[in-house]
Amino acid sequence: MQIQPDYSAAADRNKQAILDVLVGLVPAEGNAIEIASGTGQHVAWFAYGLPGWAWQPSDAQPDGFASINAWVAEQGVRNVLAPVVIDVMAPSWLPGPQLFDLVYCANMLHISPWATCAALMHGSAQHLASGGRLVTYGPYLEDGVPTSPGNLAFDESLRERNPAWGIRRIEDVTAQAAKAGLQLLSRHAMPANNLLLVWTREQPSA
Repeated sequence: MQIQPDYSAAADRNKQAILDVLVGLVPAEGNAIEIASGTGQHVAWFAYGLPGWAWQPSDAQPDGFASINAWVAEQGVRNVLAPVVIDVMAPSWLPGPQLFDLVYCANMLHISPWATCAALMHGSAQHLASGGRLVTYGPYLEDGVPTSPGNLAFDESLRERNPAWGIRRIEDVTAQAAKAGLQLLSRHAMPANNLLLVWTREQPSA
């Protein structure tokens, strides 16, 4: 019986815009891990758009693995590994010294407790290969940059659902990244008032 995958309208809308940035960011070949893969729409689409890359999807619970596998099958790609359980709060995400050229995480920081930000940064630093990149995507607050009414309302709704949730300030995220030895390399404005942020161990050039 064919499994009907879960569907996120937001993931469907933003997947190509994100892929366009990734294509200009990474080489033709490499290996990537996605943290908090959710429905699986992103990893399946990126695997199709970056066929020289091997993709490792993951999530904190295995409940969504059937959806991830269904999207991969629907996209007809063969460069996606079986999804694995990863709790970003765990001291070690994966057994052994597994390194990745790209760690990708979308729309997690605002729907999880603040402690997951530091955990994401430290885990990424452990698993990034030399010259690798961490890419985070989602809404952010920025000092000196007006927040859109939509993001203000979204932030309020998140905090009403769970006081530990909420849109994060880039300055706070940057401070957590620095503690893990990561620096912000580039900032990309995306549709619907989202940002794609690229982090690296390397010191950004002046």
